[in-house]
Amino acid sequence: MEGLARACGINPHYGKVDPYAMAWAVVDEALRNIVCVGADPDRVALLDNFCWGNPALPDRLGGLVRATQGCHDAALAYGTPFISGKDSLNNEFVAAGGDKRTIPPTLLISSLGIVPDIRDAVTMDLKRPGNLIYLVGETRHELGGSLYHRLYGGLDGAPPAPVPQAVTTLRALHRAIKVELISAIHDLSEGGLAVAAAEMCIAGRCGLQLTLDDLIRSADVTTDAAALFSESSTRFLVEVAPEYVAAFEACLKAAPFARVGKVADHQTLQIRGFSGDVVVQATVSDLTQTWQSAEIA
Repeated sequence: MEGLARACGINPHYGKVDPYAMAWAVVDEALRNIVCVGADPDRVALLDNFCWGNPALPDRLGGLVRATQGCHDAALAYGTPFISGKDSLNNEFVAAGGDKRTIPPTLLISSLGIVPDIRDAVTMDLKRPGNLIYLVGETRHELGGSLYHRLYGGLDGAPPAPVPQAVTTLRALHRAIKVELISAIHDLSEGGLAVAAAEMCIAGRCGLQLTLDDLIRSADVTTDAAALFSESSTRFLVEVAPEYVAAFEACLKAAPFARVGKVADHQTLQIRGFSGDVVVQATVSDLTQTWQSAEIA
């Protein structure tokens, strides 16, 4: 039973650091989200929505050109055509004190894709204690514009960079979904691994036991904070039942992945850092309460 999926990607904080990198990152996010629910990455189209300041000003125009070039390059790399879009420019005003204000350079990417059989669609909620958890994709030290830096250290550092093997990873995950090897899948985006893990726990009312030392990571990821909160693109947390582990790993052989833990038989998210010590320990009820009450950064 063929179906249609829609998803989106957006993060204006990356645009404050590098509009070109923002474009790539939000295209990747829109594709990650749509592949997670079963869409075929080779049958996806994109739409853009630019929300920007006054393009007659050099800095605004320069950022807009960079973001547009990023859209062009990402579309070619992923094989995803832009079929439409919308531009909202000149979003500026003069404040009461006389200062001229502009909105952050913002790009929303929407994706539209074909799900070959909606009965194969997968959700993000954890399913069963004892199932294995994989992190698909490489974690790099990319905290520029991240939620972590907005809360604790400004916008410093590099934003997520393009991932050369992204299409290979997306296709491999789609194949695994089609043959029902995946119990749950969730992309890593704002907040990185820590937030994605918490969201899966909240959705499934299950705990997780994860170990950071097993991640596929670049040499500069040397701290627990970088591993937990990096927002590198083309990454996913995937739940796989033990009986499908061999088939799943064979399906993902061309993509970077690592087994990083398992679904727990208790309702606690526990993550061990590079030293082996527990660096995250929170009950699902505490995570849920925080998620429902916290202010958005």
